[in-house]
Amino acid sequence: MKLLNTYIDHTLLKPTATKSDIIKLCEEAIEYKFFSVCVNSCYVKLAKSELKNSEVKVCSVIGFPLGAMSTQAKVEETKSALDDGADEIDMVINVGLLKSKDFDAVWKDIEAVKKVMPNNILKVILETCYLNEVEIIKASELAIQSGADFIKTSTGFGTGGATVNDVKLMKSVCKDCTKIKASGGIRDQKTALTYINLGVSRLGTSSGIAIVKGEQSNSTY
Repeated sequence: MKLLNTYIDHTLLKPTATKSDIIKLCEEAIEYKFFSVCVNSCYVKLAKSELKNSEVKVCSVIGFPLGAMSTQAKVEETKSALDDGADEIDMVINVGLLKSKDFDAVWKDIEAVKKVMPNNILKVILETCYLNEVEIIKASELAIQSGADFIKTSTGFGTGGATVNDVKLMKSVCKDCTKIKASGGIRDQKTALTYINLGVSRLGTSSGIAIVKGEQSNSTY
């Protein structure tokens, strides 16, 4: 297994996050050698500047946290984040359209974002807390069909985060062709290792420091 810190997208997505909070996030990511920082798109340029002499990547969320904005809005936010230096994009699926069974609209929404970032990693957030098992499987299929590099469980802002069952369902759709990112509620090393042992390739968490230290975090994400 790879070193635990290399699985972690060190995350700060709270609406109250300040510039100084983002700078601290980046400093922590450098110190602990996390894979990336995950921030809202307005802070991509700041994070990129803070991390310029490190190997830590910058991940930006798109259409966050509801996923219910227009496809064009998601595309333009993606372009802006990439222009500001984002290495990876985590976009939220349109849950309402999925539940409406408008599957063409769902995959076209994802495909449109991937089209403007062919050389960057795209993670598609399914927000599994709002989906039943059949919908999780369908959402995974649509994301993979649309070119997602990862399928991701949660925003951390819904009614629940990652679960073992959700990850197993996602894994069952495509065991090797697309990677999985678990996020939401991963606050300690035991939970992190549970997901890694299930085959997850990345962890989204604001508790990365506690996880690598083997401590318990009180963070909500």
